[in-house]
Amino acid sequence: METAIEQQPRIRNFIEAVITKNRLAHAYLFIGPRGTGKREMATLFAQRLLCSQPDHPPCGRCLECRRIARHNHPDVHWLRPEGQSIKIDQVRQIQKAFAYRAQETAWRVLIIDQADTMTPQAANSLLKFVEEPQPGTVILMLAEDRELILPTIRSRCQELVFQPPSPGHLKALLIEQYGKSEAEASLVAHLTADVEEALNFCQIEWFAELKRVVLQLIEDCLRQDPRAVYQIQDAWLKVAKEKEHTDTGLDMMLFWYRDLLYIQLGMEDQIVYIGQEERLRKQGLSLSRVKIATAMEHILEAKRRLHAHVHPQLLLEQLVLRLQEG
Repeated sequence: METAIEQQPRIRNFIEAVITKNRLAHAYLFIGPRGTGKREMATLFAQRLLCSQPDHPPCGRCLECRRIARHNHPDVHWLRPEGQSIKIDQVRQIQKAFAYRAQETAWRVLIIDQADTMTPQAANSLLKFVEEPQPGTVILMLAEDRELILPTIRSRCQELVFQPPSPGHLKALLIEQYGKSEAEASLVAHLTADVEEALNFCQIEWFAELKRVVLQLIEDCLRQDPRAVYQIQDAWLKVAKEKEHTDTGLDMMLFWYRDLLYIQLGMEDQIVYIGQEERLRKQGLSLSRVKIATAMEHILEAKRRLHAHVHPQLLLEQLVLRLQEG
């Protein structure tokens, strides 16, 4: 099975070239969805700089490489969200740490994981650090949504875009190498680009239960059932205990409505919910394409609000009301 890094040969070759030719920028922004190898590539980048055998790709065996892989190298710092965001105090602590020279090597590397979760105060504090880096410092910022990165920070970074494997590729992998059913593999392959997360979805109880809740909620909305809004607290939030679970549930909804559109367009070979064709046809009889498109817009707006930290119960209840209004 290909590793996440092996799925990004263009970026790996680029990193090797800039290091070999001594054309390093001081800051890079890795953009791409989960499962595309951003963390693995950042680790590889640091290993390539600090490996005891610098004339070769990182050996992965020397003390430097092993310590970087274990996240305990004194010259490689990881900055991650505390709770839902990276806060200004975290950035200030990192800036203090980088005020001193590298302890053991010629380079110091700062890897900011989920950089798109920085608070505005944290981002503004980081800006000066990015503008005036210490010599021998490389900053790697990893993010899913580039638009959530402060534009003045973005403009000072070299952007590298990580492309996810196609859902078809991941679906085939799950079926052929892991023995998953076509229906199961089809859905999870559209919800994540990460093989490990896809396999986890196939095994954990909340995922299957959330799918059941989502499809029932859609059914209730289409029937204009006034009790649908109560399903948010009584069912959805009892299953989706984390923000990420609600995000996954919204994606499930989005793909269901897209399948309704595909059924109407005669594109059954493109649907995600394999085995649900009859249910989709029945629901599609009462919906125009305009209504389906409007519903998808409402779901996308709910996802944006979720990422902006709006309370899940509030945005889901409002979504249900909008779906029922059509």
